[in-house]
Amino acid sequence: MRVQPGQQLRAGLFNIAFYLWTTALALAVLPAAPFMAAPTMRGYARFWMRGTQAMLRRIVGLSYEVRGLEHLPPEPVIVASKHQSAWETLFFHLVRPDLVIGLKEELTRIPLFGWYLMIAGNIRIDRRGGGQALRSLLEGARRAVARGESVLIFPEGTRMPPGAAPAYKPGVAALYRTLGVPCVPVALNSGLYWGRRSFLKRPGRILVEFLEPIPPGLPRAVFMRLLEERIETATARLLAEARTEDGTVSSGADDGGTDRSRS
Repeated sequence: MRVQPGQQLRAGLFNIAFYLWTTALALAVLPAAPFMAAPTMRGYARFWMRGTQAMLRRIVGLSYEVRGLEHLPPEPVIVASKHQSAWETLFFHLVRPDLVIGLKEELTRIPLFGWYLMIAGNIRIDRRGGGQALRSLLEGARRAVARGESVLIFPEGTRMPPGAAPAYKPGVAALYRTLGVPCVPVALNSGLYWGRRSFLKRPGRILVEFLEPIPPGLPRAVFMRLLEERIETATARLLAEARTEDGTVSSGADDGGTDRSRS
């Protein structure tokens, strides 16, 4: 992918602004954090996300558009999303404040940030723990749904570059079977603009699409086939749309809101 003039400078300025903003808010929240309920901490997280998205728009020129929010019901669901970029962690709570996320244990060890993640009610998962890791995820998800909250999972378990062969893990099927709630697939193309392990953030418009929910109670194989088919088909369409609109965008984004609802 071609790097446009000034992109590295804008990416550097964004990174400086992001770390200053994150540090300032983390320290401001600290005195009250021990006394916060999970919804309050998630409210601060949304404030942080809105600020970060504003910096992406103004410094980098990167916005987003959300489609298909009519497919996201008010009752508890599993939100199963494609994962291409760190950007997703700055987005989902803006459209669904009650989301609980299964987190890698390493994230919960980050000073202050990891503590805040746990106060917000997220689920710590030790991926080295095998069956115990899955049990922790399922138990935490059960508690979340009992509280009327929804669960966000990335079925591939890690960020994948645009166009990579899908590798869906069994954890999402276990969640689907255990929770007995609809699963809302999500397609996106964020990796074209903010690649995994990438310093660069490119200007453009990230597309996120919530797809038709998969009802509970389907056999495991049928569920997994439907989930992968819907996410991958829609993601391919969103990638193609971005490449058609912007000739500087290509599948090489791994180097580096408008919202029909509005970012």
